[in-house]
Amino acid sequence: MKHKTLLFAALGAASIASGGDLAKAPPPVAVTPPAGNPLSFMDGKLVFDFEEKMRYEVRDNNFDFNSGIDSLTDDSWLLQRVRLGMLIKPTSWLSFYAQGQDAREIDSDRPNVIGQLGAEGDDTFDLLEGWMMLGSQTEGLSFKVGRQKLSYGDQRLVGPLEWLNPSRTFDAAKLRFAAQSWSLDLFTSSVVNFEDGTFNESDWFGESGRDQIFSGAYLATKWVPFNTTTDFYAFHLDQNTPAGSSNFVTLGTLWKGDPKKMGGFYYNTEMAVQFGEVADKDLAAFAGHWKVGYQYDSTWKPNIGFQYNYATGDSNAGDGDVGTFQNLFPTNHLFYGFMDTTGWVNMHNPQFNLSVQPTEKLKLSLDYHLYWNATSNDAWYRVNGFTQVRGVAPGASAFRGSELDVTVAYKYNKNLSFLLGYSHFFAGDYLSDTGAADDANFAYAQVQINF
Repeated sequence: MKHKTLLFAALGAASIASGGDLAKAPPPVAVTPPAGNPLSFMDGKLVFDFEEKMRYEVRDNNFDFNSGIDSLTDDSWLLQRVRLGMLIKPTSWLSFYAQGQDAREIDSDRPNVIGQLGAEGDDTFDLLEGWMMLGSQTEGLSFKVGRQKLSYGDQRLVGPLEWLNPSRTFDAAKLRFAAQSWSLDLFTSSVVNFEDGTFNESDWFGESGRDQIFSGAYLATKWVPFNTTTDFYAFHLDQNTPAGSSNFVTLGTLWKGDPKKMGGFYYNTEMAVQFGEVADKDLAAFAGHWKVGYQYDSTWKPNIGFQYNYATGDSNAGDGDVGTFQNLFPTNHLFYGFMDTTGWVNMHNPQFNLSVQPTEKLKLSLDYHLYWNATSNDAWYRVNGFTQVRGVAPGASAFRGSELDVTVAYKYNKNLSFLLGYSHFFAGDYLSDTGAADDANFAYAQVQINF
């Protein structure tokens, strides 16, 4: 009773001091807590995830640049992918994760075999990820072993290739130390081979004869104050191919300027050198990316950028050396044109990039690319870094052509997003010097659901 009397007296005094308005004040606004994950149970100790992605594509002349031939690749198809994952985290320092994936290419004239004629193919429900982790990846020491995705930097050399319907995963062991301003990963791995009708295996467990081992060290830092990241890495690839054995090292660095600390201006640069052996020949190669831009702090958030990408080719196939940059395991779809004609191999690629955001949910982008061979004594390589668009053509023009990409991305909410795009390739003199030289087109519509 005494506590209630004191409370009423305090409220009365406050009311008098405010002229009696306290009684007329609106009730406090209830704060609604953010919606939790509907697939999380037992206080986060058991979490499920789900993805459904469908993309309808129309392609014309993307592979042969020849309107005179109705190729199997001049077609339309539906790409469909379903994923279901489960995370078990009994303690803060122990986690188990498994994710299955079912990927299909529907109503396509291409073979339903991944990689044949550029097909994304079928891979009936299989294991995409399956790992155990000790520790936390965000703080202190952790160890992660099993089937997992590897992604480093901007993914120009190592990424999960999520645009491709099957994507990419590795059987790997990774040791990581994370501090406030830096982290270091040490890993060894082998890429998983996707094959429908059988359990997908890497060379660690399969018998492909390739005996691939891909290892590396990646240091990501915030040591340069005006950068969002300043990274250094060393990768090593050892494998056998029908052309011979390969054993080489890639050393590189990635720097990304922070527009918030540079008055809206920013820059990105990544450079890498390679040395060792490829197909029993001595390798010496280089690749670089340089970009400058400005991000406006205004309505629609315009972002304008100019960049140049370069990678060496082999200028003399008969000298016993290799100058072709080896693109490793990238997500190249993000960088060198959405028609996926080009990898970070034997190329010059200046480009102009523009994006605006009319709303927080809607983003419009326009990219214009120009392409030249670094040398026409080497081939034009596709997005995967080894399939050829056209072969060696000494004396041919180096100018491949140009590409215009227009994309519309709409994120309705955190669980549902849409993507529309159209790309046109303007054929250049290199194509007319080496065969058919017709323009190419690519259009797509994608919907993705994530929980």
